[in-house]
Amino acid sequence: MLSALRSRDFRLLWLGQSASVIGDALVVIAIGLYVTRLTGNPSDVGVVLASYALPLVVFVLVGGVVADRLPRQLVMLVSDVVRAVLHGTLAILIATGHLRIWHMVVIGLLYGTAEAFFRPAYGGLVPQTVPEEDIQGAQALGGVSAELASFASPALATALVLGVGGAVAFGVDAATFVFSAVLLSQVRTRQRGEVAVRGTVLGELREGWTAVRERSWVWCTILVASIALLVALAPFFVLGAALGKQVYGSEAVFGITNAAWGVGTVTGAVLGSRWKPRHPLRAAILGTMAWPAVLALYASGPPLFVLYPCMAAAGFGIGVFAVWWETAVAQRVPPHLLSRVTAWDWMGSLALLPAGYLLAGPIAHHLGSVHVMVGGGILGTVACAFGLLPHSTRTLTRLDETARAAVSA
Repeated sequence: MLSALRSRDFRLLWLGQSASVIGDALVVIAIGLYVTRLTGNPSDVGVVLASYALPLVVFVLVGGVVADRLPRQLVMLVSDVVRAVLHGTLAILIATGHLRIWHMVVIGLLYGTAEAFFRPAYGGLVPQTVPEEDIQGAQALGGVSAELASFASPALATALVLGVGGAVAFGVDAATFVFSAVLLSQVRTRQRGEVAVRGTVLGELREGWTAVRERSWVWCTILVASIALLVALAPFFVLGAALGKQVYGSEAVFGITNAAWGVGTVTGAVLGSRWKPRHPLRAAILGTMAWPAVLALYASGPPLFVLYPCMAAAGFGIGVFAVWWETAVAQRVPPHLLSRVTAWDWMGSLALLPAGYLLAGPIAHHLGSVHVMVGGGILGTVACAFGLLPHSTRTLTRLDETARAAVSA
């Protein structure tokens, strides 16, 4: 994994994104805690979270085309600057006492739009900053950063929102985007693959969709992820803070639970960089089946000494999945299509998430938060299991094994 750090350009990209993902992970938890304290209504949490997620779903495909047409580094740089300004503004509104929920919704819509251009560009840029043999190590380091953020950020968000104030939490996020933009401006990338002949935007969208459709291991994984996020993850983020107070007596349990999840994902990402199973996607899907079930466990109110280790175990599965999935996509999708396939991945995976954010509060009002989360966790586990249905998912071998078999033949 560390061999990827020999590349100066990847080091700069990785350091900038490591800071940025800390802010990203912090914001999701901060929104849940801050809005819950501000209004006491989980439905308001859902509306704000949906405003961040919806533009990502709507515009990420266009972002993928733009990232395959323009310099990916430039697209990411503009996105970082825009998001820094937006969350800096949000921090000022909170600090001056002028913030209203509609302010957060408007900022969320603009923020999500900027992120929709950033995500596909980043997915395509990473392989351009390292040699081919270091792609898995680079993806693993990116995963470690994201998982460290998922460990540290919930605890940091809890401390800032409940201890200092929401303005500081969003101000810290704005600062991470400034830091990322400064480092990103110094990255120099290599040409990877042939330069594609450009067509119309719709034509390039269809070309990206064709690349996804032809790979059943790609589209099926995206589909089951979308369902699991709808029924399990969205209710957790909307109801989690309120449930922490209701079931455990403290909102802080929500933040600490996310931190325990992060401990597992960090461990999984590190191990995923070293462990190369013969059938990486089969192992990856099996690893993801635990996390929806553990979210159901959270709602059922077990002792904390049981809950936290279980959350860490669920996070471990997510950590190894992220490394193996992103490596498989980066190695097997043609470079000129990579940002568009990444965009379809983001769009498909998150397509139902805004609906989950919006529906979790009203449904919980009628059925009860515990029932919504327990039922959603069970359904999410079943959905993840369906990811093993495609033959290509179960039999896809790691790339060095495939190459060795071809040489033998």
